[in-house]
Amino acid sequence: MNAQADLTFQTTLLVRDACLCLHAQRAARALARRFDLALKPVGISSGQFSLLMSLNRPKPPSLGSVASLLAMDRTTLTANLKPLERRGLVETCPDGADRRVRLLSLTPAGKSVLAGALPIWQQLHAAIEAELADPSRLRSDLILLSR
Repeated sequence: MNAQADLTFQTTLLVRDACLCLHAQRAARALARRFDLALKPVGISSGQFSLLMSLNRPKPPSLGSVASLLAMDRTTLTANLKPLERRGLVETCPDGADRRVRLLSLTPAGKSVLAGALPIWQQLHAAIEAELADPSRLRSDLILLSR
């Protein structure tokens, strides 16, 4: 069978209407735009908010554990950390037990930015959840897909 014969406009419409990946990507971009706009007054993006929040722990996490949590490769995480480090919001240091491991921590300035961002996130997050029929189900389904 000729593969090009299957590439009709009807196939394009089917993928447009049914593709879970496409719809998840579109929703993720739309959500990110809403949070980016809301977080602009505190000077961070939605991705930076997630990254900073992932560092808000009793003990500094390793770069690898944060990369895993955020579903990023280490190189992408390192690139995303650089502007936050330049702004003095995050610092990295070697682990005392294993100098090959880099530990990440919020600086006081990073905690301050995160504290300013949290009420913005809470308000927008609540508004978005109110728009959804079943936000708990959506969250659990997304978690299931991200494993």
